Amino acid sequence: MASMFNAILVERDPEPYRASLKSLDEVRLPPGEVTVRVEYSTINYKDALAITGSGPVVRQFPMVPGIDFAGTVDSSNNSAYQRGDKVVLNGWGVGETHWGGLAQMARVKADWLIPLPAAFTTRQAMAIGTAGYTAMLCVMALERHGVTPDSGAILVTGAAGGVGSVAVAILSKLGFHVAAMTGRPAESDFLKQLGALEIIERTQYAGAGKPLAKERWAAAIDVAGSHTLANVCASLRYGGIVAACGLAAGMDFPATVAPFILRGITLAGIDSVMRPRPDRVEAWRRLSRDLDIKKLDLLTQEISLSGVIERAAPFLQGKIRGRIVVDTHR
Repeated sequence: MASMFNAILVERDPEPYRASLKSLDEVRLPPGEVTVRVEYSTINYKDALAITGSGPVVRQFPMVPGIDFAGTVDSSNNSAYQRGDKVVLNGWGVGETHWGGLAQMARVKADWLIPLPAAFTTRQAMAIGTAGYTAMLCVMALERHGVTPDSGAILVTGAAGGVGSVAVAILSKLGFHVAAMTGRPAESDFLKQLGALEIIERTQYAGAGKPLAKERWAAAIDVAGSHTLANVCASLRYGGIVAACGLAAGMDFPATVAPFILRGITLAGIDSVMRPRPDRVEAWRRLSRDLDIKKLDLLTQEISLSGVIERAAPFLQGKIRGRIVVDTHR
């Protein structure tokens, strides 16, 4: 017999766009090979857009948002997973085209899941979440480019946010000199606790800049886009690299080719949604080794499923520090 579960549901018809907490019948879950009892999820930038309707994230209605989750397999039609297995999911269009993790249950394709690393509880996995997994992909891109702690200072934009805060913590543990950019000076102590050695004021990079600036950074991780990314590129050292994974400041890229052809810099785009499985497994393996679990408590605030909707707007306004973990069962 089907059971009921609570979920955030985004609807558009017959009334205007709205998100609400509802009790749903399990028979409404979309097709999939593995049914998971979700224990924790998170709020990410895309989730906040989906809940508020501020961006065209939701592609079909009704939709349960939530681009990631961690939980326990309830049933499986795929031999890769058995009832009781702990699993984690990031991306794959979940929360956009397929019901997602801001719910007590989810049903998905087996290929979208990976086993939860033994080093983490389901709560810790979501304290990391897609933001932390993306941060690790960015760090791996810098390493593939040959960046080491001896290369020079690394700039992290949006450092007080989800991706940025985890990136600062990882890079610090790996021995890098980390410069944290933020528009919230009040977060300076928080960022230093995570391991940042310099605090950079966002306004320095927010406006239109010169095609080339003083060579300053060996590499960077950027979540902003727009003028911020253009100015970061202009200030990279010769042969430097920026891993770009976000558009918090805008989708535009008002830059010139000067840093690319005169300094040989690299702009590496980081996609976390459709990332091949081997990269996902490796990123989570690296997180279990290269992220100081103790710092997760500094990064994380926990809320209930019923508290999700009211946090969406402040999230988009850049008022949320670090990571928000959602306990789906309270």
